[in-house]
Amino acid sequence: MTKIRQAFENGKAFIPFITCGDPDLETTAAAVRAAAENGADLIELGIPFSDPTAEGPVIQGANIRALNGGVNTDKVFGLVRELRKDVKIPLVFMTYANVVFSYGAERFISTCAQTGIDGIILPDIPFEEKDEFLPVCRKYDVALISLIAPTSENRIGMIAKEAEGFIYLVSSLGVTGVRSEIKTDLSSIVSVIRENTDIPVAVGFGISTPQQAHDMAALSDGAIVGSAVVKLLEKYGKDAPEYIGEYVRSMKRGVIG
Repeated sequence: MTKIRQAFENGKAFIPFITCGDPDLETTAAAVRAAAENGADLIELGIPFSDPTAEGPVIQGANIRALNGGVNTDKVFGLVRELRKDVKIPLVFMTYANVVFSYGAERFISTCAQTGIDGIILPDIPFEEKDEFLPVCRKYDVALISLIAPTSENRIGMIAKEAEGFIYLVSSLGVTGVRSEIKTDLSSIVSVIRENTDIPVAVGFGISTPQQAHDMAALSDGAIVGSAVVKLLEKYGKDAPEYIGEYVRSMKRGVIG
């Protein structure tokens, strides 16, 4: 069993996303620990990038603040090394192909393995181009996590068959951000996924309330929340970890409720 799979072994998983370095790396470390202590089953860590095409204005703003504060990939790896002294739950990176290319794919992925990163999500890499990274990921036992979107249509089964770690099911079209309701027919997408793999499926994009988390987890194996967490960091700054802990606790209750 992979470490990522363990995140889904105790019922429905709650997965928060945190941009590394917003407002600073010390706050990121405290926020990750608060999330882990309050029920997060897996945490996505965003490596700041100047052109995060999948992100809405909230997470774009976090990327800009982190970059302006001098955060880079080496510093993020240093953060992970520090976190791994006591944070035991799975950690995955959400970043972009340019970040990996500029660092050097083999160097990046081998450092993921060395520091304790269990998987990477690259939203700007189409399924057809994943072989640029997949052999290196397998060499170092770092899962290359696939995304499936409502537009994937006849490719859903094909992507699911080759998926590793877990499947990130994008709830709706467009970029990340809080949505008042999610109207996509996710149950039919999940049923196609289930026909092709037993890898867990977690739904992300647009989830912000315990009820939304409950509804999405009822259809799948878990819920992913990014913008709502990043908003707390934007609002409370260095004091945000306390609020993130409370928020994660309420969302985890929603997911399992």
